[in-house]
Amino acid sequence: MRRLVPLPVLLVLAGCGGDPPAPQPADAVLERHFRPAREAADPRPRGRWLTARLLAPVRLRATPGGRRLEHLAPRTEFRSPRVLGVLRRRAGWLQVLAPERPNRRPGWIPAAKARLGAVDVSVHIDRSRRVLAVRRGRRVLRRMPVAVGRPGTPTPTGRFAVTDRLRTGRPDSPYGCCALALSGHQTRLLPGWPGGDRLAIHATPQPETVGRAASLGCLRGRTRDVRALMRAVPLGAPVFIAS
Repeated sequence: MRRLVPLPVLLVLAGCGGDPPAPQPADAVLERHFRPAREAADPRPRGRWLTARLLAPVRLRATPGGRRLEHLAPRTEFRSPRVLGVLRRRAGWLQVLAPERPNRRPGWIPAAKARLGAVDVSVHIDRSRRVLAVRRGRRVLRRMPVAVGRPGTPTPTGRFAVTDRLRTGRPDSPYGCCALALSGHQTRLLPGWPGGDRLAIHATPQPETVGRAASLGCLRGRTRDVRALMRAVPLGAPVFIAS
């Protein structure tokens, strides 16, 4: 296995704590660490859900060949391989979900810049029941209770994709042992919140909050459940959050 080296990055995941922390100076935020989990093999070519692993830098476009949007590198800010969830294919173009775009606003990339693959695992979250299910096809592999966004900072609904599988190296961190970063964003941040807006499914040092509306938008699970997700859910897998 490739040795994992802690990677200092900005704290960019939303909804980690039960109570919002006081605003922190930039240096304190930079002291937080994440490291990518072991890279998975290339996605299965016969799965149900299409993915695209970037082979070179590319510009997202609003339409096939249309207006240029954000720039995408072959690796994420956490240095994971850039594996995007694919929504549609059209004559040499792929419509993809990327965290550089707002929720529900995908972009297009040239198919020639990516390796097309597929996964057969998907994640489904019922926000009202506070339950997460991992499925392979129609078969449920695992169900787990999760904490969801509390009133005022509800967890956004829609379709997202897993962008990174991250280990913190610190079980007592706000994310517990590990996290699956998602392509989506929390659009209802608290004033002064310093932690960024990215959504994630992560463990927590506050297991008593699991199953409650207690987060700032992220989904929190018990350590054993999130560790199982880390093993079962590949990069690019779709995540469906319903109300």
